[in-house]
This record gives sequence, C-alpha cells and structure tokens, in this order.
Amino acid sequence: QEQLVESGGDLVQPGGSLRLSCRASGVDIKIYGMGWYRQAPGQEREVVARLLMGDFTAYAGFAEGRFTISRDSATNTLYLQMNNLQPDDTAVYYCNTAPTPRWSWGQGTQVAVSS
Repeated sequence: QEQLVESGGDLVQPGGSLRLSCRASGVDIKIYGMGWYRQAPGQEREVVARLLMGDFTAYAGFAEGRFTISRDSATNTLYLQMNNLQPDDTAVYYCNTAPTPRWSWGQGTQVAVSS
C-alpha cells in the first residue's frame, strides 16, 4: 500500500522560498510519473508541476520560472523548490502520481504567504 507524506510547508513573506518534500513508502516513485498539486481555500485542487517518464517536466503557468520539481530516487522522495512565493501561492500542497493522480491523497503540507 503506497503512502505519501508531504512536509516543508511554512508561513513565509512574499518573495520568500520553500522546498517541499514528499516521502513515499510502499512504492518506488521512480517508475511513475509524479506531480505536485495544490488546493487553496474554497477552490478546486489544481496541478502545480509534473515530473513524467524520461524526466520530462511540465509546469502550470503560475509555476513556470519560479518552481522546480525534482526527485531523489535514493530516498524515494519528490521535491518542489518554490521561489519568489506570492500570496496567491497560499494553499495546501500535495503530491501524487501524474499526469493523473491515482493514489490516496496524503495530508498535504500548508504553505502560507503573507506579510
């Protein structure tokens, strides 16, 4: 049974940076396309970034140039480096398979951007 545990969220000021982690257990994430998703209060969950087979990456428009998705196969961990964070980035961030999320959602990690 796969399990995903997200961490790294925090309260930061506009312009700040965070690195989110998604530790997977029960599954080897390097054989799957993986992605980061987010859900802001009152909104639908949306895709942020995808790391697909062949290490092809794809980003939502709001993430392009600011966020970087990566994977450490040795630790079975997915990362999201987020720079120049803005208040609109405030959300709970989740990881799951991509391009289609197929596993149970973890608890997510809260990112809050505010001055």
